[in-house]
Amino acid sequence: MGKTRQQSWVWHFDQPVHAMWEVLADTARFNEAAKLPKHEIIEIPQPDGAVQYFGQFKRGPITIKWRERPVNWIYERWFEHCREFLNGPLVSLCAVFELEPEGSGSRGTYIMTVEARNWLGRLILAGNFFSKTGRTFAALAAQAAAFAGGKREQPFDYEPPKPSEETRRRVHDAVQAIEATPNGHGLAQRLADHLLSAQEVDLWHVRPLQLAREWQVSPRRMIEVCLQAVRSGLLELRWDVLCPRCRVAKTWSGSLDRLPTGAHCPSCNIDYDRDFSKNVEAVFRPTAAIRPLTSGEYCLFGPLSTPHIKLHMTLDPGQSRELPVELPFGPYRFRTLEPGPEQTIDWRGGGFPSLIVHDDRLELGTLSPPKTVSLSNRSRRPITIVLEDRAWIRDALTADRVTAIQTFRDLFAGDVLRPGDDVGISEITLMFTDLKGSTALYERVGDARAYHVVREHFAFLAGIVRDHDGAIVKTIGDAVMAAFADPASAMRAALAIQRKVESFNATHGEGAIVIKLGLHKGPCIAVTLNDRLDYFGSTVNLAARLQGQSLGGDIVISASLAEDAGVKSALGPVAASEEAAEIRGFDRPAQFRRLKPAAISTDAAALAPRA
Repeated sequence: MGKTRQQSWVWHFDQPVHAMWEVLADTARFNEAAKLPKHEIIEIPQPDGAVQYFGQFKRGPITIKWRERPVNWIYERWFEHCREFLNGPLVSLCAVFELEPEGSGSRGTYIMTVEARNWLGRLILAGNFFSKTGRTFAALAAQAAAFAGGKREQPFDYEPPKPSEETRRRVHDAVQAIEATPNGHGLAQRLADHLLSAQEVDLWHVRPLQLAREWQVSPRRMIEVCLQAVRSGLLELRWDVLCPRCRVAKTWSGSLDRLPTGAHCPSCNIDYDRDFSKNVEAVFRPTAAIRPLTSGEYCLFGPLSTPHIKLHMTLDPGQSRELPVELPFGPYRFRTLEPGPEQTIDWRGGGFPSLIVHDDRLELGTLSPPKTVSLSNRSRRPITIVLEDRAWIRDALTADRVTAIQTFRDLFAGDVLRPGDDVGISEITLMFTDLKGSTALYERVGDARAYHVVREHFAFLAGIVRDHDGAIVKTIGDAVMAAFADPASAMRAALAIQRKVESFNATHGEGAIVIKLGLHKGPCIAVTLNDRLDYFGSTVNLAARLQGQSLGGDIVISASLAEDAGVKSALGPVAASEEAAEIRGFDRPAQFRRLKPAAISTDAAALAPRA
């Protein structure tokens, strides 16, 4: 019996490469469905700053240990995964999966190479190891094809743990409680069913934006039902602090007041800070009473575990490769798996820049031939090169976004930073409103009536802000401060507010109001002030000062906000005049745009909130 055996399987699919890659390159999901054992990963930093990865799992009385080599892959092409065992019956196991077009469909080839260590290993390979593996993988491939073709709801057959009667009652009561609030949106039962039936890989990080995209529902509604599910005991909320290089959470907290100021990533061997806009993510998972999850990994590295990575390739010293890969135009980043520099690319046309790795730097070279990426390792050690799409954040519910949603502030008013702590936010859009002539209003209609009008005006402002994915931060007298993660949503909310005033006044007669309104976007810091999450910095100050420039019935927006592409789209044909004024607290005159009352569109369709 030979020490090394190789076996290959070929599968033919009616679905194209892209559809099959999305399922079969999800190695963690595939391995779980194949009932492969979970394992523990140990990361050991090396003297040169690199990291070696070791895995282990226990099978009976024996603990099998191995060295995990970084997975190589090219987006929608192939992946290769190898393990070098330190003990047990095998020396190594390597799996390669390739996808290529075949007519209107695709063809998948799976190649497994196994080397035995001793007589037991040779006996295993001579037995039914390959035939059993082939049957299991062929069944999963058929299920994946049916899923990609829309013929089944789940990618793979999976038997979730059977919930007890007590758990079922708890879930039923939680669903009823959620739907009794304004935040259920008819989604609570579907969410509960997902928590009870989904594979574990779907539940380690429940991402509302991903579910909203897959279920084709409003992102805000999905976020709101998840937040309410925390209050009702279905989910728990945690704050992950993602490494800025590998985008993996290396530390987390169950509340903002315990959020660490930074973290260390053993995979990248770097220390990093936190930023609400960039690397603090709100994620959910089922509570232990609903669905307990065991720790462990099904696959440390995998193409769909980090879908923003389009190429992950290890090169030996002196090695060069020209790799076939098709990428859409957009923002990309070259980095290495090992600690080191990076190169960002905004690719708009022509060949993709080649990369040359030196001991101390990454160098962009000449343009690669069409539909290829050229790589060269001129350093003195093996290097794993990573090419990633910088638009990775699509499904990440970052802290700046969730804390600027009204439902979060309503349900989690006590989830604030610890006293004296502050967290950077790369960009937030702030709105300030105030009532013009409020003193005259009180004199005209009396204190009681004016107070009632002011409270109703707060209610209609809050409704519009919420409908446009924003949050009321605080009220100051007759003024309101609101926050939005998306500038375009803030602009639409401002237009809707000034349009609403006319109908508001039509029902209040002598209690008619005039609203002054200012908007600005920029960086700031989040702090805890008066037991609430608040914002501080020059962006806040300028937004408040721009509201002071409003004459009433108009909208004043900063020049930087006016240049935002989303804001331009929201404004459409609405014309704005360019103005400048000396602003208290700022050295230079502030440039801003004024949308006069006559120019503000009253087209209801144009002002409607957008998902």
